[in-house]
Amino acid sequence: MSLKAIVTGGGSGIGLAVAALLAERGMKVACLDVHPPGEPFIGIKVDVTDDVWVRAAVAEAADRLGGVDVLVNNAGIGAQGTIEDNPDSEWQRVFDVNVFGMVRVARAALPYLRKSQHAAIVNTCSIAATAGLPERALYSATKGAVLSLTLAMAADHIREGIRVNCVNPGTADTPWVARLLDSAPDPEAERAALNARQPMGRLVRAEEVAAAIAYLVSPEAGATTGTALAVDGGMQGLRLRPNH
Repeated sequence: MSLKAIVTGGGSGIGLAVAALLAERGMKVACLDVHPPGEPFIGIKVDVTDDVWVRAAVAEAADRLGGVDVLVNNAGIGAQGTIEDNPDSEWQRVFDVNVFGMVRVARAALPYLRKSQHAAIVNTCSIAATAGLPERALYSATKGAVLSLTLAMAADHIREGIRVNCVNPGTADTPWVARLLDSAPDPEAERAALNARQPMGRLVRAEEVAAAIAYLVSPEAGATTGTALAVDGGMQGLRLRPNH
């Protein structure tokens, strides 16, 4: 049985790593992105802030895949600063992508997921939902919303046979983080600081997050719903003594 998956934000970073792993494991994968990849995926261009466009893209994906069993709600953007550093327009823009974008895609996918015998949604959340990180007020607020949204969706759709979970990556080695590092006064020192913040002493790899998502969408995780799976190098749960 070949499951059919939609991955948003599938053009790079965690989304592309997820799409590649799901395809490797035999799934048919449609990548929805503003810059979608090509073969072996079904690439469909979409902006998740446009509901009409989202509905059309999900319908096209479902038609070309032959149904939808899996939705990986991964599209998102970053933001820096305290609550003083971003105007209302930026708060609205980031929430529009990171939270409302997930709502739009999931809402459009639900009619197809309800027909599946193995329906699963995974939302890409963040360590920022559960830990207070400096200079991340706006981003953290959106990811806190994603965590709560995941739990609510899991409750709403469990009796329809749709499992809903999220993953909480720590700081991951993705193109967005690379751009942050490049913009820092001392990129090497900034990378060292980010590495040191995670107990494992390194950034999370996109492939590690992808493996967690692949498990959560698989039938093997059939009894798992309403769960946030941390992939953060121990950042949330561990409190280590300083290494002298």
